[in-house]
Parts: sequence; structure tokens; C-alpha cells
Amino acid sequence: MHWAEVVAKEVADTCDHPLIATGISPTGIIHVGSLREAITGESVRSAVEALGKEVKLIYLIDSFDPLRKCYDFLPPEYEKYVGMPISRIPCPCGQHKNYAHHFVQPFLDAVDSLGVHCEVIWTHELYAQGKFAECVDMAMKKREQVIQILSEVTGKEANPDYAPYNPVCENCGRFAKPQFDNYEFPYMWYSCDHCGHCGKTDIRSGEGKLTWRLEWPAKWMIFGTSAEPFGKDHAAAGGSYDSGKRIVSEIYGGKAPYPIPYEFVQLKSGGVTTQMHKSLGCSVTGLDAIGMTPPEVLNYLFLRVNPSRAIDYDYGIGTLDMADEYDRMERLYFGGEWSESEENSVQAYKLAQHNHIPSKLPLQIPYRHLVNVVQMAPDFDGVMEILGRTEDMDGATEEDLERLRRRCDCVRYWLNGFAPDMVKFSIQPSVPMGIELSMTEKAYFQALVTRMNDCNWDAETINDIVSGVAKEQPIGPKGAYKALYKILIGKNAGPRLGPFLASMDKKFVINRLIQASV
Repeated sequence: MHWAEVVAKEVADTCDHPLIATGISPTGIIHVGSLREAITGESVRSAVEALGKEVKLIYLIDSFDPLRKCYDFLPPEYEKYVGMPISRIPCPCGQHKNYAHHFVQPFLDAVDSLGVHCEVIWTHELYAQGKFAECVDMAMKKREQVIQILSEVTGKEANPDYAPYNPVCENCGRFAKPQFDNYEFPYMWYSCDHCGHCGKTDIRSGEGKLTWRLEWPAKWMIFGTSAEPFGKDHAAAGGSYDSGKRIVSEIYGGKAPYPIPYEFVQLKSGGVTTQMHKSLGCSVTGLDAIGMTPPEVLNYLFLRVNPSRAIDYDYGIGTLDMADEYDRMERLYFGGEWSESEENSVQAYKLAQHNHIPSKLPLQIPYRHLVNVVQMAPDFDGVMEILGRTEDMDGATEEDLERLRRRCDCVRYWLNGFAPDMVKFSIQPSVPMGIELSMTEKAYFQALVTRMNDCNWDAETINDIVSGVAKEQPIGPKGAYKALYKILIGKNAGPRLGPFLASMDKKFVINRLIQASV
């Protein structure tokens, strides 16, 4: 049984109407690793749904978090907003409602393409609606107990000045310190260290915020969360899940959700693995990952391993490897036979569809072949024309063509910013200028023309002719391949030659050989 099905069964057995919660703090650039939480939450939701339960997934945007520093990717003038809630900071590009909206909305729009079915909830709106007021009141009235719990869980010395809730200063807009002795529901007095202003706020008005270790369990209370995926840092001994369990039980009178801790996603490029953090920026954002990887393949990438295992996201050749692996699991699933070692990966393929499994094996065009074809065609019509020469497209359905179109879009995105140079090429309109060809190479081209004029135009036949003629000539196979790549793409190496030539118009190839042999 796949890990998501194990979690789903536990949740379904203990909850009548399960609610799965996920979320993010959009304080900076949202990297590819942030997708793991959304996809994990959706996989559990769809697995619970498959058991016949009515289930809901919510995606909480922590839009009331403060801007902690002026990050390197922000204009210097954003220094004046440090300490303010990100929902009240202007959008850096001027195209969105606010800072939080700027960083998260494009990500949310793209996540929808992965089939994540969730209700998006903005935390700053919950505060404005007074949803946190009851928990704030309990936290303030039991503040000494809260301090003791945090000390016992974290192992740190109890801090008598700890504030479970921080009002927003009405003068400068930054979070301020509450005056504990003056609290009387619903009013909280405060003093601001930044501007010196003293005032009071109504905790029902959205002019203040619980600290993270109090806010997280408050969300569990508000929504009745059944299960929640979260990063391993929160799951560490003494971390915020440990304190949240006690806060929700002993302070709020509720119950902690089933935990689904996950390891982080690491970025891999050129054999080097690096950690990612939204506050530092990242060369591969979540939007990039969605742009360059077919949605079903991206789902599979995150579901094929247990959440407790780290994932290396390889945006280079690894992108092609993952697409090939996905397609192989798809063939195994529809073939109905697989080995014991392949069981988990086949189940991951199934879950990656989020309960919308195709009725039959979809049309599969090898992803590596698509990388070549896309570079040979100006648009999707051109792709279809080329594939018509190399693939059997007669049985393609509308769903097949839509998936193919989506994959072509992903390939183009990948090629335009992330693909290694070794896979990039462009077919030259004529023999490239500056290419020097020897008499041996020209003689080889002449011999090829003679043999190719009347041959079947398929990859296997072409490959046999290319290598066969090369063995008969002084040039040899290695020199022959190099010579052909030179006159076609201006490089010494390129795609697998048989399928590559078969993808081109026969007349075009022969004319190029004639041109190069003169």
C-alpha cells in the first residue's frame, strides 16, 4: 500500500468529514520545494476521497506574517516596510493587491494545473473576521501556562515577557508589544518599540497576530484539521508541532491533526546539490517547475518516494529521466503486470492522477524525442507534421493531443532556460557558413545520396544506411556522424541520428547532402 493510502485510511477511520490543511508563508520567492506540501496534501485528499469519504483540502496563505528583512531580491526602499504585515506592504511590481499577493498568486494559479483541488484561505482575512479572537483570549488569559509549556517543550528557560499576541501599531503599522497587565477582552494595550506610540487594539478587529507557535494550533481549532503535511523542521523534537499539540489541547481544548512531516527538496544541477529557501531566492521557482515539467510527471516526482525521504530536483537531464520513468510506470499500470520492486512506483503513478486515471493507455511520444522535434518545428502544427513521419498518430484522441500539446509547451520552457547546451540545436537553413568539409566527407555524402534516394524513410533503415556506407568509406562511422551533424546543425554531435533524420523531410535531407558534397 502506498504511503498516501496508509495516511488516508488512518484519517478516514478516525474522522467523519476529514479536512486536510496545507499552507505557505509568501514572504519571498516560492521555490520548487514548496510544491511538495501542496502535492502531498492533494494526494492524501484524493486517497481519502477514493475511500468514499467527503473530504476537503484547504491551502492557508500566511499573509499576515511580518516582513523580517529587506531581502536581496527587493528594492532598497522596502527597508521601510520591515516589521509590517506582508498583506499591507505594496506589491513590488505594481500588478497585485499587495506583497503577499505578488509572491503567491502566480504560484496558486499554476498549482491549479497540477490538479490540486483546494480552497485558498488568506490568514489576514481570518484575523479581520475575528476568527482568531477566541484563541487569542485564551492564550492571554493562560499566558503563564503557555510560557511553561513552551519552556518544557523547547528545553529553553521560561521567558516571563513572552507575548502570545502582538498588536499592530496604529501609528507606524508594525507589530508592537502588548501590555499584559492591561488586557481585558476584547482590548489589548500596547507600546511600539519602533515609533514609541502607545495605544489599544480590539483583538477581534484584525489589528494583531498570534505568534507562530500559538497561531498554528489556533488554525487547527478554527478548521478542525484532520491531517496536515509540514516540513521536517516543524517536526523536530521541541519544534512547533510538539508545542502545538500541547497548546491546542491544554490551552484551546482541541486536538492536533495527524502529522505528515516531509523532508526538504534539494536543487540538483551538474552533480551539485543545494538547499533552497524562499528568503534567499532560487534559480528554479515553483512556477518554473510547473512550466518545464508535465503536471502528471511533477505529481509523480513527489509521490514516488515517502515524505520522510529527501528529493533531489534535477532540472537538467534529470527532467528527461523523470518523464521517461513516468511513462514506463504508465505502461506497466495499463499492462497489468509489474515486479514487487515496481509496486510503489506504479501506485505513485495511479495517485498522481488524483482519481482521474485515463481509461486506456494514452499516446506516448518519448520525451527525449519530443525535445528534438520541438526544436525542429516552429509551432504545434509543425510538431504534428514531423510526428506524422515517425509515429502512428491515427488513433490519437483529443485527450492525447491535449497532453501532447502540454508536453511540448513544457519542453519549450525547459529548453529556453534550463536545458543543458548538449541537447540544444537548431537545423540550419543551409550548410553552415565557415564549415570546412574534406574530400572524404564529401565522398561520403555522395554515396549516401545514391543509397537514400530509393530507401524507406524510417529510423532503422536510415541508421543502417548511414553506418553501412560509413564502414565502406574511409570516413568510418565516428567521422560520418560528426560530418552529418556539422552540415545539419553546425555542431559535432547531436540527437540520435536515425530518428533525427527520419523526423526530417526526405527531400530536405537529400538536398542538404547534395549541397554539402559539391
